[in-house]
Amino acid sequence: MWLTLTAAALFVATLNKQTYTALLCRPARQTGLFACSLCIALLWQIKAGILENLNIHILGITAVTLVMGWRLACLSALLASILLVNFSDLTVGQLPEFLTFTAFLPIYLSYSIYLLCYKFLPRHFFIYIFVCAFLCAGFVGAAKILLSSGYFYLSGMYDLATLKANYMFYAVIMWFPEAMLNGMAITLLITYRPHWVKTFYDQEYLSR
Repeated sequence: MWLTLTAAALFVATLNKQTYTALLCRPARQTGLFACSLCIALLWQIKAGILENLNIHILGITAVTLVMGWRLACLSALLASILLVNFSDLTVGQLPEFLTFTAFLPIYLSYSIYLLCYKFLPRHFFIYIFVCAFLCAGFVGAAKILLSSGYFYLSGMYDLATLKANYMFYAVIMWFPEAMLNGMAITLLITYRPHWVKTFYDQEYLSR
């Protein structure tokens, strides 16, 4: 129950009249939203794991957050999750947990790191790629596994030894592919379609 309330609160916090009005008035933005939803839904279907619920997969969330902004990234992740409920083995009962740990918390974390970089680091093209995209994605991917492990342990689903042996060590393994995929996606986008990336400002990042 508390996870349902947490997921609902995290999504409700993203609701903004100006953001959704702009979305409804811009068909290109709507296309981008649905394209991101489809891409991450496909990514999330490619998973591996030995024990139930202890699945690993590429998130792709950091790239979506940088492209869409945190508010629409949460909407995109919600749509992707609904697709998975209808076309995969994800159940409605698993949805709050899935949304909280796979979607909303990684999005909030990704955007928080982006804001810290924007405020405290030089606004440079390579800093945006390597810190905001590459390193941030790797950190978020590892953090997702560790946060999920904490939830599984505190809820009594698995003991610490089982989590360490079958899940937590993947944080060390998965950070690099997560970082690489998100970093490459953002590099391609800001090179060829910078206007598609909401958090990338040409005048600031390309003038230094």
